[in-house]
Amino acid sequence: MSKQKLPMLPPNAVLETVAVLKQLAKSNRALAELKGYADTIPNKHILINAVMIKEAKDSSAIENIITTHDDLYKAMSDASGASPAAKEVVSYRTALWQGYDLVKDREMLTTNMIIEIQGIIEKNRAGIRKLPGTVLLNERTGETVYTPPVGEAEIKELLSNLEKYINEDYIDMDPLIKLAVIHYQFESIHPFYDGNGRTGRIINVLYLVLKELLDSPILYLSSYIIRNKSAYYRLLQEVRTHENWEEWIVYILAGVEETAYETLRLVKRINAEVETMSAEIKEKLPKIYSKELIDLLFYEFYTKIVYIENGLAVTRKTAANYLSSLEIEGFLTSEKIGKERIYQNKRLYDLVKYIK
Repeated sequence: MSKQKLPMLPPNAVLETVAVLKQLAKSNRALAELKGYADTIPNKHILINAVMIKEAKDSSAIENIITTHDDLYKAMSDASGASPAAKEVVSYRTALWQGYDLVKDREMLTTNMIIEIQGIIEKNRAGIRKLPGTVLLNERTGETVYTPPVGEAEIKELLSNLEKYINEDYIDMDPLIKLAVIHYQFESIHPFYDGNGRTGRIINVLYLVLKELLDSPILYLSSYIIRNKSAYYRLLQEVRTHENWEEWIVYILAGVEETAYETLRLVKRINAEVETMSAEIKEKLPKIYSKELIDLLFYEFYTKIVYIENGLAVTRKTAANYLSSLEIEGFLTSEKIGKERIYQNKRLYDLVKYIK
């Protein structure tokens, strides 16, 4: 397949077709509902962490980085024996948090921030591709389906154009339509040797936060892409070969709608579980109950004595007694990993593990 030069943004095409606008209305409605509900929750970090873990696992699975939830939580707790795949998923979550903090702090999304995010995912500083030879292959046949731009200068020029398109609303275009264009363009630039897919999916949610469509980074398209993987790659390619923007944009918008409602169901269930467990601990263990303790139990899917010790400013012995009491009453399950004991919030773990 001959190499074609990737056009700069904005696309020279009509993007706001009838089909796109019809889906756009539904997608914006779903996203607004998710944002509205999430805004009412007192401790957003609990939800952000829970949804981020699910996303880190799903996004990595698209790249065939497969890990179990058990192994993932071992890696999260810095325990020895976690698989390389689990450690990669944890790096993805770290990159997500860093990207979110940068966007909230700087109120923009720049090329340098994207390079920083990719560096955290891949644990290296290789940066933008400098060597030729990168091609995207059909996994089944092995044939080359797309040759991304070659040469650091061209890639930097395209990224500079993309950065401007992301941050400057110089055209009257709905942000969700722009989201689809941004995702297509970034994946087509394919600026890095590795981690382009995962970096691109982080850019999606950072853009939603940047444009204030969400306050928290809690909506991700990875589970939707996994379910519709063949359509994802087919439509990406059809924009390149046939400028089929309409179907691609409708696909992404439908993903936003579907995922917004999925995430809404998940965060409602997490919030309900926080309230249920809080009431039960208050009833069964009134002497140790506090809102701060509940927050610590739900902040991650596991806890350690040192987390309770530091989080509640109590002695190590008191922290150990708290966790032991919670385990006896069935709120936590524990496991000795290496030299320390890890206490898992089994209800939250099961809730996120089995959510569809």
